[in-house]
Amino acid sequence: MTEIESPAEVYERYLGRAIADPFTRVLLDCAVPQPGEKVLDLAAGNATMLAVGRALPAPAGPSIEWREGDAVNLDLSNQAFDLVLCQQGLQSFPDRWVALQEVRRVLTREGRAVVSVWQDLDYHPVYKALFEATARKLRTNVTDTGVSFSLGNAEELRTLLQETGFGHVEVTPRSLEISLSSPERFVQLTVTGAATSVPSFMQMNPEGRSALVEAIAGELEPLIRSRTEGSKLLLPMATYMALASGATQSDSVRPR
Repeated sequence: MTEIESPAEVYERYLGRAIADPFTRVLLDCAVPQPGEKVLDLAAGNATMLAVGRALPAPAGPSIEWREGDAVNLDLSNQAFDLVLCQQGLQSFPDRWVALQEVRRVLTREGRAVVSVWQDLDYHPVYKALFEATARKLRTNVTDTGVSFSLGNAEELRTLLQETGFGHVEVTPRSLEISLSSPERFVQLTVTGAATSVPSFMQMNPEGRSALVEAIAGELEPLIRSRTEGSKLLLPMATYMALASGATQSDSVRPR
Protein backbone atom coordinates (compact mmCIF):
# COMPACT_ATOMS: atom_id res chain seq x y z
CA MET A 1 0.00 0.00 0.00
CA THR A 2 1.72 3.20 -1.14
CA GLU A 3 0.98 6.88 -0.70
CA ILE A 4 0.57 8.88 -3.87
CA GLU A 5 -0.66 12.18 -2.45
CA SER A 6 0.84 14.18 0.39
CA PRO A 7 -0.91 14.12 3.80
CA ALA A 8 -2.21 17.67 3.15
CA GLU A 9 -3.69 16.64 -0.21
CA VAL A 10 -5.30 13.55 1.29
CA TYR A 11 -6.77 15.64 4.11
CA GLU A 12 -8.28 18.11 1.64
CA ARG A 13 -9.73 15.53 -0.75
CA TYR A 14 -10.88 12.90 1.71
CA LEU A 15 -11.27 14.24 5.25
CA GLY A 16 -11.77 17.91 4.48
CA ARG A 17 -14.52 17.61 1.91
CA ALA A 18 -16.41 14.80 3.62
CA ILE A 19 -16.06 15.84 7.26
CA ALA A 20 -14.81 19.42 7.63
CA ASP A 21 -17.07 20.96 4.98
CA PRO A 22 -20.41 19.78 6.47
CA PHE A 23 -19.35 20.85 9.96
CA THR A 24 -18.14 24.19 8.60
CA ARG A 25 -21.73 24.90 7.61
CA VAL A 26 -22.78 24.10 11.19
CA LEU A 27 -20.05 26.43 12.46
CA LEU A 28 -21.21 29.28 10.22
CA ASP A 29 -24.84 28.76 11.25
CA CYS A 30 -23.71 29.29 14.83
CA ALA A 31 -21.45 32.26 14.05
CA VAL A 32 -23.88 34.11 11.74
CA PRO A 33 -21.18 36.29 10.13
CA GLN A 34 -22.44 39.69 9.03
CA PRO A 35 -21.54 41.76 5.94
CA GLY A 36 -18.52 43.94 6.59
CA GLU A 37 -17.21 41.96 9.55
CA LYS A 38 -13.52 41.11 9.72
CA VAL A 39 -13.13 37.39 10.37
CA LEU A 40 -10.13 35.35 11.51
CA ASP A 41 -10.24 31.60 10.79
CA LEU A 42 -7.74 30.19 13.26
CA ALA A 43 -6.03 26.79 12.79
CA ALA A 44 -6.46 26.39 9.04
CA GLY A 45 -3.43 24.10 9.03
CA ASN A 46 0.32 23.96 8.71
CA ALA A 47 2.42 25.27 5.82
CA THR A 48 1.64 22.37 3.48
CA MET A 49 -2.10 22.62 4.19
CA LEU A 50 -2.04 26.37 3.57
CA ALA A 51 -0.32 25.72 0.24
CA VAL A 52 -3.12 23.33 -0.74
CA GLY A 53 -5.69 25.95 0.32
CA ARG A 54 -4.03 28.69 -1.72
CA ALA A 55 -4.05 26.45 -4.79
CA LEU A 56 -7.82 25.99 -4.68
CA PRO A 57 -10.04 28.27 -6.79
CA ALA A 58 -10.83 31.43 -4.85
CA PRO A 59 -14.44 31.43 -3.61
CA ALA A 60 -16.84 34.25 -4.36
CA GLY A 61 -17.08 36.95 -1.72
CA PRO A 62 -14.54 38.78 0.42
CA SER A 63 -10.86 38.23 -0.25
CA ILE A 64 -8.86 35.72 1.82
CA GLU A 65 -5.38 36.35 3.18
CA TRP A 66 -3.55 33.12 4.01
CA ARG A 67 -1.02 33.52 6.83
CA GLU A 68 1.11 31.01 8.67
CA GLY A 69 1.41 31.79 12.35
CA ASP A 70 1.37 30.60 15.95
CA ALA A 71 -1.96 30.30 17.75
CA VAL A 72 -0.35 31.09 21.10
CA ASN A 73 1.46 34.15 19.77
CA LEU A 74 -0.63 35.73 17.02
CA ASP A 75 1.15 38.31 14.92
CA LEU A 76 -2.02 40.38 14.73
CA SER A 77 -3.16 43.70 16.17
CA ASN A 78 -5.37 44.14 19.21
CA GLN A 79 -9.12 44.25 18.54
CA ALA A 80 -8.63 43.65 14.81
CA PHE A 81 -11.48 41.17 14.25
CA ASP A 82 -15.22 41.05 14.81
CA LEU A 83 -15.36 37.25 14.66
CA VAL A 84 -12.85 34.46 15.28
CA LEU A 85 -13.60 30.93 14.10
CA CYS A 86 -11.68 27.88 15.24
CA GLN A 87 -12.83 24.52 13.93
CA GLN A 88 -11.17 21.45 15.44
CA GLY A 89 -7.98 23.29 16.34
CA LEU A 90 -8.13 24.25 20.02
CA GLN A 91 -7.57 20.70 21.23
CA SER A 92 -4.25 20.54 19.36
CA PHE A 93 -2.76 23.82 20.61
CA PRO A 94 0.25 23.46 22.93
CA ASP A 95 -1.33 25.90 25.41
CA ARG A 96 -5.09 26.22 25.06
CA TRP A 97 -5.40 28.89 27.75
CA VAL A 98 -2.86 31.21 26.12
CA ALA A 99 -4.37 30.60 22.67
CA LEU A 100 -7.79 31.70 23.92
CA GLN A 101 -6.23 34.74 25.54
CA GLU A 102 -4.85 35.59 22.10
CA VAL A 103 -8.31 35.17 20.59
CA ARG A 104 -9.70 37.62 23.14
CA ARG A 105 -6.90 40.07 22.43
CA VAL A 106 -7.55 40.23 18.68
CA LEU A 107 -11.34 40.49 19.08
CA THR A 108 -13.14 43.81 19.19
CA ARG A 109 -14.92 44.61 22.47
CA GLU A 110 -18.22 43.47 20.95
CA GLY A 111 -16.60 40.55 19.11
CA ARG A 112 -17.40 36.89 19.42
CA ALA A 113 -15.61 33.58 18.95
CA VAL A 114 -16.99 30.27 17.76
CA VAL A 115 -15.00 27.18 18.66
CA SER A 116 -15.80 23.60 17.72
CA VAL A 117 -14.19 20.47 19.17
CA TRP A 118 -15.04 16.81 18.67
CA GLN A 119 -16.90 15.09 21.44
CA ASP A 120 -15.19 12.22 23.25
CA LEU A 121 -14.01 9.14 21.35
CA ASP A 122 -16.82 7.14 22.97
CA TYR A 123 -19.17 8.94 20.55
CA HIS A 124 -17.01 7.86 17.59
CA PRO A 125 -16.63 4.07 17.79
CA VAL A 126 -14.84 3.59 14.47
CA TYR A 127 -12.25 6.26 15.26
CA LYS A 128 -11.92 4.88 18.79
CA ALA A 129 -11.14 1.43 17.40
CA LEU A 130 -8.67 2.92 14.91
CA PHE A 131 -6.77 4.99 17.46
CA GLU A 132 -6.77 2.23 20.07
CA ALA A 133 -5.35 -0.22 17.52
CA THR A 134 -2.80 2.38 16.43
CA ALA A 135 -1.73 3.03 20.02
CA ARG A 136 -1.20 -0.69 20.59
CA LYS A 137 0.90 -1.04 17.45
CA LEU A 138 3.01 2.01 18.31
CA ARG A 139 3.18 1.06 22.00
CA THR A 140 1.90 4.45 23.05
CA ASN A 141 -1.27 5.90 24.60
CA VAL A 142 -4.55 6.69 22.87
CA THR A 143 -4.06 10.28 24.01
CA ASP A 144 -1.08 10.44 21.63
CA THR A 145 -3.05 9.19 18.61
CA GLY A 146 -6.53 10.57 19.30
CA VAL A 147 -5.46 14.17 19.86
CA SER A 148 -8.41 15.52 17.89
CA PHE A 149 -10.80 14.03 20.46
CA SER A 150 -8.90 15.19 23.55
CA LEU A 151 -11.22 18.09 24.50
CA GLY A 152 -14.47 16.18 24.30
CA ASN A 153 -16.08 17.29 27.55
CA ALA A 154 -18.57 20.16 27.32
CA GLU A 155 -17.96 21.46 30.83
CA GLU A 156 -14.19 21.45 30.34
CA LEU A 157 -14.64 23.53 27.19
CA ARG A 158 -17.07 25.91 28.88
CA THR A 159 -14.81 26.37 31.89
CA LEU A 160 -11.77 26.99 29.71
CA LEU A 161 -13.56 29.78 27.84
CA GLN A 162 -14.96 31.32 31.02
CA GLU A 163 -11.60 31.26 32.79
CA THR A 164 -9.95 33.03 29.87
CA GLY A 165 -12.34 35.94 30.29
CA PHE A 166 -15.22 35.49 27.88
CA GLY A 167 -18.27 36.99 29.49
CA HIS A 168 -20.92 34.75 27.96
CA VAL A 169 -20.43 31.19 26.77
CA GLU A 170 -22.93 28.79 25.18
CA VAL A 171 -21.90 25.21 24.40
CA THR A 172 -24.19 23.20 22.13
CA PRO A 173 -23.81 19.58 20.97
CA ARG A 174 -24.25 18.98 17.25
CA SER A 175 -24.17 15.71 15.32
CA LEU A 176 -24.11 14.75 11.66
CA GLU A 177 -23.93 11.49 9.75
CA ILE A 178 -20.84 11.60 7.59
CA SER A 179 -20.51 9.65 4.35
CA LEU A 180 -16.99 8.63 3.33
CA SER A 181 -16.06 7.11 0.00
CA SER A 182 -13.66 4.18 -0.40
CA PRO A 183 -14.42 2.33 2.86
CA GLU A 184 -11.69 -0.18 2.03
CA ARG A 185 -9.15 2.65 2.20
CA PHE A 186 -10.50 4.28 5.36
CA VAL A 187 -7.54 3.30 7.54
CA GLN A 188 -4.96 4.32 4.95
CA LEU A 189 -6.55 7.65 4.12
CA THR A 190 -7.32 8.56 7.74
CA VAL A 191 -3.81 7.78 8.98
CA THR A 192 -2.29 9.64 6.02
CA GLY A 193 -4.54 12.68 6.44
CA ALA A 194 -3.99 12.73 10.20
CA ALA A 195 -0.26 13.06 9.57
CA THR A 196 -0.94 16.78 9.10
CA SER A 197 -1.63 17.22 12.81
CA VAL A 198 -1.19 14.09 14.96
CA PRO A 199 2.38 13.98 16.34
CA SER A 200 2.54 10.17 16.32
CA PHE A 201 1.74 10.16 12.60
CA MET A 202 3.71 13.27 11.67
CA GLN A 203 6.90 11.67 12.89
CA MET A 204 6.50 8.61 10.64
CA ASN A 205 7.80 8.43 7.10
CA PRO A 206 5.45 7.20 4.32
CA GLU A 207 6.86 3.68 4.53
CA GLY A 208 6.26 3.56 8.27
CA ARG A 209 2.68 4.77 7.89
CA SER A 210 2.04 2.20 5.16
CA ALA A 211 3.34 -0.57 7.40
CA LEU A 212 1.11 0.66 10.22
CA VAL A 213 -1.92 0.70 7.92
CA GLU A 214 -1.24 -2.86 6.79
CA ALA A 215 -0.99 -3.97 10.41
CA ILE A 216 -4.34 -2.56 11.56
CA ALA A 217 -6.56 -2.53 8.44
CA GLY A 218 -7.46 -6.19 8.82
CA GLU A 219 -8.29 -5.72 12.49
CA LEU A 220 -10.83 -3.01 11.69
CA GLU A 221 -12.27 -4.61 8.56
CA PRO A 222 -15.31 -6.26 10.24
CA LEU A 223 -16.28 -3.03 12.02
CA ILE A 224 -15.91 -0.97 8.84
CA ARG A 225 -17.88 -3.49 6.82
CA SER A 226 -20.73 -3.37 9.37
CA ARG A 227 -21.03 0.38 8.82
CA THR A 228 -20.74 0.35 5.04
CA GLU A 229 -23.74 0.84 2.75
CA GLY A 230 -22.97 0.35 -0.92
CA SER A 231 -19.76 2.24 -1.62
CA LYS A 232 -20.03 4.55 1.41
CA LEU A 233 -18.86 4.31 4.99
CA LEU A 234 -21.46 5.97 7.21
CA LEU A 235 -20.17 7.49 10.44
CA PRO A 236 -22.08 9.46 13.07
CA MET A 237 -19.86 12.31 14.26
CA ALA A 238 -20.51 14.64 17.17
CA THR A 239 -19.04 18.01 18.05
CA TYR A 240 -19.43 20.67 20.71
CA MET A 241 -20.01 24.15 19.32
CA ALA A 242 -19.06 26.95 21.71
CA LEU A 243 -20.20 30.53 21.11
CA ALA A 244 -18.26 32.93 23.31
CA SER A 245 -19.09 36.61 23.34
CA GLY A 246 -18.76 39.65 25.54
CA ALA A 247 -15.01 39.31 25.98
CA THR A 248 -13.91 41.58 28.81
CA GLN A 249 -10.88 43.76 28.19
CA SER A 250 -8.74 43.35 31.29
CA ASP A 251 -5.10 43.37 32.30
CA SER A 252 -4.93 39.66 31.38
CA VAL A 253 -5.16 40.61 27.69
CA ARG A 254 -1.59 41.01 26.58
CA PRO A 255 -1.08 44.35 24.77
CA ARG A 256 0.56 44.63 21.38
